[in-house]
Amino acid sequence: MKEWITGRNPVYETLRARRRDFFRLHVATGVEEKGRIEQIIALAAERKIRITRVPRKQLDAISDSHQGVALEASGYSYSALQDILRRAEERHEPPFILALDLLQNPQNLGTLIRSAEAAGVHGILIPPRRAAGVTPAVVQASAGASEHMLVAQVNLAQAIAALKKDAGAWVMGLEGSPDAQPYDSVRLDGPLVLVVGSEGEGMRGLVRRSCDVLLSLPMRGNIESLNAAVAGSVVLYKALSDRMKKAK
Repeated sequence: MKEWITGRNPVYETLRARRRDFFRLHVATGVEEKGRIEQIIALAAERKIRITRVPRKQLDAISDSHQGVALEASGYSYSALQDILRRAEERHEPPFILALDLLQNPQNLGTLIRSAEAAGVHGILIPPRRAAGVTPAVVQASAGASEHMLVAQVNLAQAIAALKKDAGAWVMGLEGSPDAQPYDSVRLDGPLVLVVGSEGEGMRGLVRRSCDVLLSLPMRGNIESLNAAVAGSVVLYKALSDRMKKAK
């Protein structure tokens, strides 16, 4: 399967990560070949990818946010749970995993992938069905961070059970219910699986029951909840802060 990756950062990071096969690069005629565009062209030449200058209208037919560049590549390559655990082991760190339970909005998925990659998460778990996958829209929303992140499509409840048993992971579910503890009252510096539920329904019952602790964010304003991607990003950085303090 082939697909088009568009946008300067997504294309640059896709080329830099080298996790896909590449077929051709389109660059808009007249675009200034400096900065990120210059870097993209250099990487494409290094990887012996065919580079074609095309009218901007041709790129407009592929995407309305192409920023003058489009890369034809193979589809996203998903990882296995063991690949994620191996990455944690290679970094000599306790597993740090994000599990997304039926998240459906590509923008939210892309935002969380970007936050997770920046926070040092070893991998992300998503269900194989009824949830957003890593599409070109998600690559763009993540600014290309998806190309550096290991994402596994798994049965979440089974994967969580395996991580508890084999990796000694604590599973923290993000939820705004009265049962949840304030997110800053719990240390997040050990083997950790952070679960974020879907935009509308939250976590499914079986996944929720798999959590050792439920966490909530304080809400001082008039709205009742935060966007799933924003809330998840806040807790990811709380975990990063805890882990950095422990490492000192």
